[in-house]
Order: sequence, then C-alpha cells, then structure tokens
Amino acid sequence: MSEIPGDLKFLKSHEWARVEDDGLVRVGISDHAQGQLGDLVYVELPEIGASVQAGHGAAVVESVKAASDIYSPVSGEVVEVNEVLNDKPETINEDAYGDGWIFAVRASNRDELNDLLDADAYAERIENDDH
Repeated sequence: MSEIPGDLKFLKSHEWARVEDDGLVRVGISDHAQGQLGDLVYVELPEIGASVQAGHGAAVVESVKAASDIYSPVSGEVVEVNEVLNDKPETINEDAYGDGWIFAVRASNRDELNDLLDADAYAERIENDDH
C-alpha cells in the first residue's frame, strides 16, 4: 500500500481533499480506490462553474471493471477540472495523490472539512476493509 499524504482529508467513499494555498479544495480519489477499480478508461469531469454539495456525486470514473461516482468532500463551486484526464484517465492510476487530481472547488463552507477523516483514520479504515 502506498503512503497516504498527511495533508489530505478523506471521505469514507475514498475521495481525498487537499486545501491549497489559495484556499481552493483539490479533489481526487485515493490510491487504494484506484487500485480497487483497476485500469481507468474514462473520467466524466464536472463542469466549471457547477455547484456541488458535500457528499453528492460530482464526477464519474470508469474502469474496465466498473463506473463509480466521485463525491465532493465539500460544497461550493467547481473552479478547475483536470483536463489531462480527458485523454489520459490512467493518470489517476499512476499518481492518485498528485497529477491524478480530478477537480477543484471554491468551498462555500470550509467547516465541512472537519467532518472528513484524516490520513491516519483513513489508513485504519482501509486496513479494516481489507480484513
């Protein structure tokens, strides 16, 4: 299992959130999740300007095995999407916590981040899921 970056917060559904220096919340899926999904073949990105709600579907990733909704960890407005994923969805498989980010949100309520799991709690959760 790969190292889980300590600066991330996680939904129980395996999405991560990283608060950037400019206050935006960058969102992706965990390395564990991409490993479970297998080779990703398509990513449906949200529209820039779209309003998202914490815990609600905002994007979709499709692998050779399944399609999975990607839930937004915070409410707000989508201000950036990772266009690279249109041509190279496997970027998520290769670098889930870096270049494989999916979208960025200008959060309307940063307090929602307090409801997410920290890296240690998330690591414990996936370890328990695997047993």
